[in-house]
Amino acid sequence: MNESYAGRKMQKDQSCKEKECKGNPPVVQIKNLIKNYGSKGFQSRVLKGIDLTVLKNDFIAIMGPSGSGKTTLLNILSTIDKPTQGTVTLDGRDITRMSNRELSKLRRDKIGFIFQDYNLLDTMNLEDNIALPLSLGGVEGKECVRRARELAALFGLEEHLKKYPYQLSGGQKQRGATCRALVTEPEILFADEPSGALDSKAGRELLECFRKVNEERQATILMVTHDPFCASYARDVYMLSDGRIMCRISRGADRKEFYDRIIDVQTSMGGDFSWE
Repeated sequence: MNESYAGRKMQKDQSCKEKECKGNPPVVQIKNLIKNYGSKGFQSRVLKGIDLTVLKNDFIAIMGPSGSGKTTLLNILSTIDKPTQGTVTLDGRDITRMSNRELSKLRRDKIGFIFQDYNLLDTMNLEDNIALPLSLGGVEGKECVRRARELAALFGLEEHLKKYPYQLSGGQKQRGATCRALVTEPEILFADEPSGALDSKAGRELLECFRKVNEERQATILMVTHDPFCASYARDVYMLSDGRIMCRISRGADRKEFYDRIIDVQTSMGGDFSWE
C-alpha cells in the first residue's frame, strides 16, 4: 500500500472517528504511542507513534504482518507492558502514570481478558470458573450465580455449568473463558487471537457470541487477530505495518464484502500475517 495514500486515509479516518466521539465518550485513547526494546544504543522501535480512539460499544480488530507490533500494542493497552513514550487513557485515566496497585484495581474492575489458552481452573466447574472474578471482588454468592448463569445462557453453556474443564470441548472452554471475562461488566474486553486454538466451527460459534454481546449488551471489544475471517466479525479493522497504523477498514451491511476488502488490503500490504 502506498504510504502517502495510507497516511492521508488514516488522517481522514481519525477525523471521522473524532466526529463519532461527540456524545459517545471514548473508552480508550492512545496518543503518539512509542515502544522501544533493547538497551541504550541498541534499541529497536516496535511502535512508531500510534494514535487510536476506541469508543463505547466499538468492536475493533487489529491486524498486521508478523512483527508489525500488534501484540505489543495489545500488551500495552491491557497494562501488561508499558510504553516508552506517549499516553494511553482508559476510562478517563492515563494508565502510563498509574502505580502498580492502581493498575491491579483497573485490571480487576475495568478490563476483561481473553487469550488463546483458556486459563480455566481445572479444580472448579464451569459455573465457579465464570463466577470467580465476582467472588474475588466480594460479590454476594447468589448474585455471582445469577450473573454467571445469565452469561452462560447467552453463550449456549447453560447445560455445561456443572462440568469441569476436562469435560468440555475447546470451543466450550473458550466461550466459558469469555463469560468469565465479561461477568464483571468491564469497560473493555481485550482478546488475543481468541479463535486461534479452535476449529472452524467452534471459532464461528465464539465469534457469533462476540457479535451478540457487542450488539445486545453494548460490550466494547478490541481483538488482535491474524485471521481475516475472524476480523470480519468486527465493525472496524485497523491494519498495522512496521509499527504504524496504515489504514482503517469499516464494515458495511455485508460481512462477506467486508471480508473480501480485508483480504484485498492484506494482499496489498504483503508480509506474513501469521501469529507473532
